[in-house]
Amino acid sequence: MVNRKNKSKAAGVVRNSGAAAAPDPYAERRRARFGALPTHVRLEDTVEERPAEPLDARRNDYDPDEWLVRNVF
Repeated sequence: MVNRKNKSKAAGVVRNSGAAAAPDPYAERRRARFGALPTHVRLEDTVEERPAEPLDARRNDYDPDEWLVRNVF
């Protein structure tokens, strides 16, 4: 039978012994950056609405010569 303490040490599990850890020099910077959640953004604020432009018939006409120039030559 295997003792649990020996098994956990063999698996590489390290437990806190209650001793004070060394102060982390970057802890304050992390707390300042990640200490609070970002402000909530409403879905309505993430969508931009613009009126559609009218269709330009000259621009959307099919021209077989243009198709040949763009795709064959």
